[in-house]
Amino acid sequence: MKRTAMFLSLVVLAATSSLMGQSSPSATSNPPAKKAAKRTEAQMKPFSAYAFGGGISLMGVNLQVATNIDRHLNLRGTGNFFDYTVNNIKINGSDGTNGINVNGNVNFATGGVSMDYYPFPKHGLRLSPGVLFYNQNQISASASNILAGTSFTLNGNKYYSEAGNPLGITASLGLDTRQQAFTLTTGWGNMIPRKGGHWSFPFELGAAFTGVPTINMGLTGGVCTTTPTTGCGSVTPGSGAVATKINTDLNAQINKYTNDLNALQVYPIFSFGVTYAFHGK
Repeated sequence: MKRTAMFLSLVVLAATSSLMGQSSPSATSNPPAKKAAKRTEAQMKPFSAYAFGGGISLMGVNLQVATNIDRHLNLRGTGNFFDYTVNNIKINGSDGTNGINVNGNVNFATGGVSMDYYPFPKHGLRLSPGVLFYNQNQISASASNILAGTSFTLNGNKYYSEAGNPLGITASLGLDTRQQAFTLTTGWGNMIPRKGGHWSFPFELGAAFTGVPTINMGLTGGVCTTTPTTGCGSVTPGSGAVATKINTDLNAQINKYTNDLNALQVYPIFSFGVTYAFHGK
């Protein structure tokens, strides 16, 4: 009886040891996927991954490049460019007759860097302080040889383009008062996904603190102050009473426009696009 009990005890111990030996390797050789992903993320060395992308923004065509600093931070460079010219835009005179043919140009070019902070590295939410180190955003327009008798108003006073010396107008709106400007944005999408993978579709929303826009206007030719054919003279400063009057009204009008733009000290940033990442070892 004692021998039988001892034999059964040995069988039970052997079976238990066999089961423990079978279960132990599987627990260590196949760690959970989450632990493996976390270990891979922790082993990502600074500047070991890069990403390139393109898209559309309120500043034109958007190009971006980024690299990782640590699990929470990316360093990102951004460039935007856009150039568009349109000719012969018809604008009626202040009396609704005749008209002015205007040529316009929009020329945007910016470059900057941002530090993208991801509070939750495996998710796309980010906060991005940065700086524009290059800003050449401008809009310009011009009109020449304005038809004789075409009327326009400056500072509440009406003028007419002179017949023998047609009026010309140039104007520009500068969105580059601060050519180096602080930026602050937020958005979603990591150009270097911490979960692995290569493609990302980021977007961002924020502002560039570019300062109050600048306005410049210039006149050439001649105008009439009383009727389309009377009270006429050159607009060149110092050439007479007509020039003095119209240039005084022009400066007053520019000051009004500038005051209206005082609240617009930031330029909105909105962009979206697609990027591709290269992960190092």
